[in-house]
Amino acid sequence: MSRRALAVALIGALPLTLMVAPAAEAGHRPLRLIGEQLVPNFLPYEGTIVGGLSSIDYDHRTGEYALICDDRSAINPARFYTAKFSLDAKGLGPVTFTGTKPLLRPDGTPYPPLAKNDPAQPPNMQTVDPEELRVDPWTGQYLWSQEGERSTAARIDPSIREAKRDGSYVRDLPIPANEKMTETTGPRQNLALEGITFAGFGSLIASSVEGPLLQDGPEPTTTSGGLSRITLQSRFGPILAQYAYPQEKVFAAPNPPGGFATTGVSSLLAVDQADPTRYLVMERAFVTGVGNKIRIYEIDTKGATNVAKIPSLGGAEKVKLVKKRLLADLADFKLSTVDNIEGMTWGPRLPGGERSLVLVSDNNFSATQVTQFIALAVPSERL
Repeated sequence: MSRRALAVALIGALPLTLMVAPAAEAGHRPLRLIGEQLVPNFLPYEGTIVGGLSSIDYDHRTGEYALICDDRSAINPARFYTAKFSLDAKGLGPVTFTGTKPLLRPDGTPYPPLAKNDPAQPPNMQTVDPEELRVDPWTGQYLWSQEGERSTAARIDPSIREAKRDGSYVRDLPIPANEKMTETTGPRQNLALEGITFAGFGSLIASSVEGPLLQDGPEPTTTSGGLSRITLQSRFGPILAQYAYPQEKVFAAPNPPGGFATTGVSSLLAVDQADPTRYLVMERAFVTGVGNKIRIYEIDTKGATNVAKIPSLGGAEKVKLVKKRLLADLADFKLSTVDNIEGMTWGPRLPGGERSLVLVSDNNFSATQVTQFIALAVPSERL
Protein backbone atom coordinates (compact mmCIF):
# COMPACT_ATOMS: atom_id res chain seq x y z
CA MET A 1 0.00 0.00 0.00
CA SER A 2 1.35 3.44 -0.92
CA ARG A 3 1.86 6.05 1.80
CA ARG A 4 -0.87 8.25 0.32
CA ALA A 5 -3.27 5.29 0.25
CA LEU A 6 -2.34 4.51 3.86
CA ALA A 7 -3.10 8.10 4.80
CA VAL A 8 -6.53 7.94 3.16
CA ALA A 9 -7.28 4.63 4.88
CA LEU A 10 -6.34 5.93 8.32
CA ILE A 11 -8.23 9.19 7.87
CA GLY A 12 -11.32 7.27 6.84
CA ALA A 13 -11.06 5.09 9.91
CA LEU A 14 -10.93 7.93 12.41
CA PRO A 15 -14.54 7.68 13.62
CA LEU A 16 -14.15 3.96 14.27
CA THR A 17 -13.19 2.37 17.57
CA LEU A 18 -9.55 1.41 17.24
CA MET A 19 -8.27 0.69 20.73
CA VAL A 20 -9.39 1.53 24.24
CA ALA A 21 -6.77 3.27 26.39
CA PRO A 22 -6.10 0.91 29.31
CA ALA A 23 -6.64 2.19 32.82
CA ALA A 24 -3.88 1.84 35.39
CA GLU A 25 -4.55 -1.22 37.52
CA ALA A 26 -3.15 -2.64 40.71
CA GLY A 27 -0.22 -4.93 39.99
CA HIS A 28 1.00 -2.98 36.97
CA ARG A 29 4.67 -2.11 37.09
CA PRO A 30 5.33 1.54 37.90
CA LEU A 31 7.25 3.89 35.66
CA ARG A 32 10.87 4.08 36.74
CA LEU A 33 13.65 6.62 36.39
CA ILE A 34 16.47 5.41 34.14
CA GLY A 35 18.65 8.46 34.65
CA GLU A 36 19.21 12.15 34.13
CA GLN A 37 21.93 14.34 32.68
CA LEU A 38 22.57 18.07 33.02
CA VAL A 39 24.15 20.15 30.26
CA PRO A 40 26.32 23.06 31.43
CA ASN A 41 24.55 26.41 31.29
CA PHE A 42 25.62 28.75 28.49
CA LEU A 43 27.48 25.93 26.74
CA PRO A 44 29.13 27.33 23.57
CA TYR A 45 28.64 25.19 20.50
CA GLU A 46 29.50 26.07 16.88
CA GLY A 47 29.08 29.79 17.42
CA THR A 48 25.86 29.47 19.43
CA ILE A 49 24.88 29.26 23.08
CA VAL A 50 23.06 26.03 23.95
CA GLY A 51 19.88 26.59 25.94
CA GLY A 52 16.16 27.11 25.55
CA LEU A 53 15.63 23.50 24.41
CA SER A 54 11.86 23.30 24.25
CA SER A 55 11.45 19.99 22.40
CA ILE A 56 13.18 16.72 21.61
CA ASP A 57 12.52 14.01 19.00
CA TYR A 58 14.23 10.69 18.32
CA ASP A 59 15.54 10.31 14.75
CA HIS A 60 15.36 6.63 13.81
CA ARG A 61 17.48 7.28 10.73
CA THR A 62 20.53 8.32 12.73
CA GLY A 63 19.88 7.13 16.28
CA GLU A 64 20.34 10.75 17.37
CA TYR A 65 17.90 13.35 18.70
CA ALA A 66 16.66 16.63 17.20
CA LEU A 67 16.00 19.54 19.57
CA ILE A 68 14.50 22.92 18.82
CA CYS A 69 15.71 26.06 20.60
CA ASP A 70 13.15 28.71 21.50
CA ASP A 71 15.63 31.57 21.17
CA ARG A 72 13.71 34.12 19.10
CA SER A 73 16.93 35.17 17.35
CA ALA A 74 17.68 37.34 20.38
CA ILE A 75 20.93 35.54 21.28
CA ASN A 76 21.63 33.60 18.08
CA PRO A 77 19.41 32.98 15.05
CA ALA A 78 16.36 30.75 15.66
CA ARG A 79 17.74 27.21 15.33
CA PHE A 80 17.71 23.52 16.12
CA TYR A 81 20.35 21.12 17.38
CA THR A 82 21.12 17.45 16.99
CA ALA A 83 22.59 15.43 19.85
CA LYS A 84 23.42 11.89 20.86
CA PHE A 85 23.64 9.97 24.12
CA SER A 86 23.60 6.36 25.19
CA LEU A 87 20.35 5.03 26.61
CA ASP A 88 19.52 1.54 27.81
CA ALA A 89 17.55 -0.07 30.61
CA LYS A 90 20.29 0.73 33.13
CA GLY A 91 21.25 4.29 32.42
CA LEU A 92 21.34 7.53 30.45
CA GLY A 93 24.75 8.66 29.19
CA PRO A 94 26.22 12.17 28.81
CA VAL A 95 24.79 14.39 26.08
CA THR A 96 27.00 15.26 23.11
CA PHE A 97 25.81 17.84 20.59
CA THR A 98 26.49 16.84 17.00
CA GLY A 99 25.15 19.73 14.92
CA THR A 100 23.14 22.93 14.73
CA LYS A 101 21.42 24.75 11.89
CA PRO A 102 19.39 27.96 11.74
CA LEU A 103 15.74 27.75 10.73
CA LEU A 104 15.43 29.74 7.53
CA ARG A 105 12.80 31.88 5.87
CA PRO A 106 11.59 31.27 2.30
CA ASP A 107 14.31 33.61 0.99
CA GLY A 108 17.02 31.59 2.76
CA THR A 109 17.75 34.12 5.51
CA PRO A 110 17.42 33.56 9.29
CA TYR A 111 14.33 34.81 11.11
CA PRO A 112 14.72 38.30 12.63
CA PRO A 113 14.45 39.08 16.35
CA LEU A 114 11.23 40.69 17.52
CA ALA A 115 12.94 44.07 17.84
CA LYS A 116 13.77 44.02 14.11
CA ASN A 117 10.54 42.48 12.85
CA ASP A 118 8.96 44.05 9.78
CA PRO A 119 5.14 43.72 9.99
CA ALA A 120 4.88 44.57 6.29
CA GLN A 121 6.56 41.28 5.40
CA PRO A 122 4.53 38.09 4.69
CA PRO A 123 3.83 36.04 7.85
CA ASN A 124 6.42 33.39 7.03
CA MET A 125 9.10 36.09 6.81
CA GLN A 126 8.40 37.60 10.24
CA THR A 127 9.84 36.78 13.65
CA VAL A 128 9.11 33.37 15.21
CA ASP A 129 8.83 31.79 18.66
CA PRO A 130 9.88 28.14 18.07
CA GLU A 131 8.38 25.51 20.38
CA GLU A 132 8.32 21.89 19.11
CA LEU A 133 10.09 19.99 16.32
CA ARG A 134 9.41 16.49 15.00
CA VAL A 135 11.26 14.32 12.48
CA ASP A 136 9.01 13.37 9.58
CA PRO A 137 8.90 9.54 9.48
CA TRP A 138 8.32 9.60 5.70
CA THR A 139 10.97 12.07 4.56
CA GLY A 140 13.34 12.66 7.48
CA GLN A 141 12.66 16.39 7.19
CA TYR A 142 11.50 18.50 10.14
CA LEU A 143 8.09 19.78 11.15
CA TRP A 144 8.13 22.59 13.70
CA SER A 145 5.67 24.80 15.52
CA GLN A 146 5.96 28.42 16.58
CA GLU A 147 3.68 30.52 18.75
CA GLY A 148 3.51 33.79 16.85
CA GLU A 149 3.05 37.04 18.71
CA ARG A 150 0.25 38.99 20.36
CA SER A 151 1.57 42.29 21.72
CA THR A 152 1.75 45.98 20.99
CA ALA A 153 4.81 45.20 18.87
CA ALA A 154 3.08 42.80 16.48
CA ARG A 155 0.24 40.38 15.93
CA ILE A 156 1.54 37.30 14.13
CA ASP A 157 -0.33 34.05 13.68
CA PRO A 158 1.19 30.85 15.07
CA SER A 159 2.27 28.31 12.48
CA ILE A 160 3.36 24.78 11.68
CA ARG A 161 6.18 24.72 9.15
CA GLU A 162 8.23 22.14 7.35
CA ALA A 163 12.00 22.49 6.95
CA LYS A 164 14.65 20.45 5.23
CA ARG A 165 17.39 18.89 7.33
CA ASP A 166 19.60 21.90 6.63
CA GLY A 167 16.93 24.22 8.07
CA SER A 168 15.74 25.61 4.74
CA TYR A 169 12.05 26.46 4.38
CA VAL A 170 9.68 24.04 2.63
CA ARG A 171 6.09 25.08 3.41
CA ASP A 172 3.51 26.27 5.93
CA LEU A 173 0.68 23.93 6.84
CA PRO A 174 -2.79 25.42 7.29
CA ILE A 175 -3.95 26.03 10.85
CA PRO A 176 -7.56 26.25 12.03
CA ALA A 177 -9.17 29.66 11.63
CA ASN A 178 -9.97 29.72 15.36
CA GLU A 179 -6.23 29.57 16.16
CA LYS A 180 -5.40 32.69 14.16
CA MET A 181 -4.82 35.99 15.94
CA THR A 182 -7.61 38.56 15.83
CA GLU A 183 -8.35 41.40 18.21
CA THR A 184 -10.75 39.31 20.32
CA THR A 185 -10.15 35.68 19.34
CA GLY A 186 -7.32 33.23 18.92
CA PRO A 187 -4.42 32.36 21.22
CA ARG A 188 -3.23 34.44 24.12
CA GLN A 189 0.34 35.70 24.11
CA ASN A 190 2.77 32.82 24.72
CA LEU A 191 -0.10 30.31 25.00
CA ALA A 192 -0.41 29.44 21.31
CA LEU A 193 0.63 26.48 19.17
CA GLU A 194 3.12 24.43 21.12
CA GLY A 195 2.83 20.64 20.86
CA ILE A 196 2.97 18.73 17.58
CA THR A 197 3.33 15.03 16.77
CA PHE A 198 2.99 12.70 13.82
CA ALA A 199 0.33 10.00 14.05
CA GLY A 200 -1.02 7.29 11.77
CA PHE A 201 2.50 6.27 10.66
CA GLY A 202 3.16 9.81 9.49
CA SER A 203 -0.08 10.34 7.60
CA LEU A 204 -1.55 12.60 10.29
CA ILE A 205 -0.37 15.56 12.35
CA ALA A 206 -1.79 16.38 15.77
CA SER A 207 -1.14 19.75 17.41
CA SER A 208 -2.07 21.46 20.67
CA VAL A 209 -2.35 25.03 21.88
CA GLU A 210 -0.74 25.72 25.22
CA GLY A 211 -3.72 27.40 26.83
CA PRO A 212 -7.37 28.31 26.25
CA LEU A 213 -8.09 30.48 23.23
CA LEU A 214 -9.51 33.90 24.06
CA GLN A 215 -12.94 32.77 22.92
CA ASP A 216 -12.77 29.53 24.91
CA GLY A 217 -12.74 30.99 28.40
CA PRO A 218 -10.27 32.03 31.08
CA GLU A 219 -6.86 30.55 31.83
CA PRO A 220 -6.61 27.98 34.63
CA THR A 221 -6.40 29.30 38.20
CA THR A 222 -5.77 27.70 41.58
CA THR A 223 -9.49 26.96 41.83
CA SER A 224 -10.41 25.87 38.31
CA GLY A 225 -8.88 24.41 35.16
CA GLY A 226 -9.40 25.47 31.56
CA LEU A 227 -10.23 24.11 28.11
CA SER A 228 -7.71 24.11 25.29
CA ARG A 229 -7.83 22.53 21.83
CA ILE A 230 -6.09 19.62 20.12
CA THR A 231 -6.24 19.58 16.31
CA LEU A 232 -5.86 16.64 13.95
CA GLN A 233 -5.06 17.22 10.30
CA SER A 234 -3.76 15.36 7.28
CA ARG A 235 -0.05 15.71 6.59
CA PHE A 236 -1.20 17.16 3.26
CA GLY A 237 -2.94 20.02 5.07
CA PRO A 238 -6.72 19.62 5.55
CA ILE A 239 -8.06 19.97 9.09
CA LEU A 240 -9.91 16.78 10.07
CA ALA A 241 -11.03 17.32 13.66
CA GLN A 242 -10.50 19.33 16.81
CA TYR A 243 -11.06 18.24 20.40
CA ALA A 244 -11.49 19.98 23.75
CA TYR A 245 -8.79 19.11 26.28
CA PRO A 246 -9.42 19.73 30.02
CA GLN A 247 -6.37 21.38 31.60
CA GLU A 248 -5.61 21.01 35.30
CA LYS A 249 -5.91 23.95 37.66
CA VAL A 250 -2.74 25.74 38.82
CA PHE A 251 -1.28 23.39 41.44
CA ALA A 252 -0.40 25.95 44.13
CA ALA A 253 -0.80 29.61 45.07
CA PRO A 254 2.19 31.87 44.41
CA ASN A 255 4.37 33.15 47.24
CA PRO A 256 4.22 36.09 47.65
CA PRO A 257 0.53 36.42 46.77
CA GLY A 258 0.05 37.98 43.38
CA GLY A 259 3.25 36.45 42.02
CA PHE A 260 3.52 34.81 38.61
CA ALA A 261 1.78 31.46 38.12
CA THR A 262 1.05 29.61 34.91
CA THR A 263 0.17 26.20 33.54
CA GLY A 264 -0.32 24.79 30.06
CA VAL A 265 0.28 22.06 27.51
CA SER A 266 3.91 22.06 26.39
CA SER A 267 4.23 18.82 24.39
CA LEU A 268 2.12 16.27 22.53
CA LEU A 269 3.28 12.76 21.56
CA ALA A 270 1.45 9.91 19.81
CA VAL A 271 1.31 6.74 21.92
CA ASP A 272 0.87 4.23 19.10
CA GLN A 273 1.27 5.05 15.41
CA ALA A 274 -1.45 2.50 14.58
CA ASP A 275 -3.97 4.33 16.78
CA PRO A 276 -4.48 8.05 16.03
CA THR A 277 -6.77 8.50 19.04
CA ARG A 278 -4.17 8.11 21.81
CA TYR A 279 -1.51 10.61 22.87
CA LEU A 280 0.66 11.70 25.73
CA VAL A 281 0.10 15.29 26.85
CA MET A 282 2.64 17.13 28.99
CA GLU A 283 1.24 19.77 31.31
CA ARG A 284 3.95 22.10 32.55
CA ALA A 285 3.29 24.53 35.40
CA PHE A 286 5.35 27.12 37.27
CA VAL A 287 4.39 28.99 40.42
CA THR A 288 6.54 31.74 41.96
CA GLY A 289 7.94 30.71 45.32
CA VAL A 290 6.92 27.09 44.78
CA GLY A 291 8.59 25.88 41.58
CA ASN A 292 7.72 23.66 38.63
CA LYS A 293 5.25 20.81 38.36
CA ILE A 294 5.43 18.50 35.34
CA ARG A 295 2.70 15.94 34.73
CA ILE A 296 2.27 13.62 31.76
CA TYR A 297 -1.20 12.35 30.91
CA GLU A 298 -2.36 9.67 28.52
CA ILE A 299 -5.38 10.89 26.59
CA ASP A 300 -7.94 9.26 24.31
CA THR A 301 -9.88 11.31 21.75
CA LYS A 302 -12.22 8.46 20.88
CA GLY A 303 -15.81 9.51 21.57
CA ALA A 304 -14.84 13.17 22.11
CA THR A 305 -16.85 15.86 20.33
CA ASN A 306 -15.37 17.35 17.19
CA VAL A 307 -15.34 21.02 18.23
CA ALA A 308 -13.76 22.39 15.05
CA LYS A 309 -16.95 24.28 14.18
CA ILE A 310 -17.87 25.31 17.72
CA PRO A 311 -16.99 29.02 18.03
CA SER A 312 -16.50 29.01 21.80
CA LEU A 313 -15.95 26.23 24.30
CA GLY A 314 -16.89 28.57 27.12
CA GLY A 315 -20.61 28.46 26.45
CA ALA A 316 -20.81 25.21 24.53
CA GLU A 317 -23.21 22.54 25.78
CA LYS A 318 -22.98 18.75 25.51
CA VAL A 319 -19.33 18.80 24.52
CA LYS A 320 -17.59 15.54 25.36
CA LEU A 321 -13.99 16.22 26.37
CA VAL A 322 -11.07 13.95 25.62
CA LYS A 323 -10.50 11.32 28.31
CA LYS A 324 -7.29 11.62 30.30
CA ARG A 325 -5.46 9.77 33.05
CA LEU A 326 -2.25 10.59 34.86
CA LEU A 327 0.75 8.60 33.65
CA ALA A 328 3.57 10.37 35.50
CA ASP A 329 4.24 13.26 37.88
CA LEU A 330 7.95 14.11 37.94
CA ALA A 331 7.66 14.96 41.64
CA ASP A 332 7.43 11.20 42.23
CA PHE A 333 10.96 10.50 40.93
CA LYS A 334 14.30 11.05 42.67
CA LEU A 335 15.63 13.80 40.43
CA SER A 336 18.24 16.42 41.26
CA THR A 337 15.60 19.03 40.40
CA VAL A 338 12.46 19.41 38.34
CA ASP A 339 13.19 22.23 35.95
CA ASN A 340 11.11 23.72 33.14
CA ILE A 341 10.54 20.43 31.28
CA GLU A 342 8.91 21.15 27.92
CA GLY A 343 9.74 18.36 25.46
CA MET A 344 9.29 14.59 25.25
CA THR A 345 9.92 11.77 22.78
CA TRP A 346 9.93 8.01 22.67
CA GLY A 347 13.47 6.68 22.66
CA PRO A 348 14.65 3.12 21.95
CA ARG A 349 12.54 0.19 23.10
CA LEU A 350 13.91 -1.60 26.14
CA PRO A 351 13.98 -5.28 27.14
CA GLY A 352 11.12 -6.65 29.21
CA GLY A 353 8.37 -4.76 27.43
CA GLU A 354 9.39 -1.26 28.46
CA ARG A 355 9.61 1.88 26.30
CA SER A 356 12.03 4.69 27.01
CA LEU A 357 10.55 8.17 27.29
CA VAL A 358 13.07 11.03 27.05
CA LEU A 359 12.34 14.52 28.39
CA VAL A 360 14.19 17.83 28.07
CA SER A 361 14.00 21.18 29.86
CA ASP A 362 14.05 24.73 28.56
CA ASN A 363 16.34 26.69 30.88
CA ASN A 364 15.19 30.04 29.45
CA PHE A 365 18.90 30.95 29.19
CA SER A 366 18.76 31.64 32.93
CA ALA A 367 21.67 31.15 35.32
CA THR A 368 19.23 29.90 37.96
CA GLN A 369 17.83 27.08 35.77
CA VAL A 370 19.32 24.00 34.11
CA THR A 371 19.20 22.14 30.81
CA GLN A 372 18.03 18.74 32.00
CA PHE A 373 17.65 15.47 30.12
CA ILE A 374 15.56 12.76 31.83
CA ALA A 375 14.89 9.17 30.72
CA LEU A 376 11.97 7.17 32.09
CA ALA A 377 11.05 3.53 31.49
CA VAL A 378 7.35 3.05 30.72
CA PRO A 379 6.02 -0.52 31.07
CA SER A 380 3.94 -1.62 28.08
CA GLU A 381 0.96 -2.47 30.30
CA ARG A 382 0.74 1.18 31.41
CA LEU A 383 -0.19 2.28 27.88
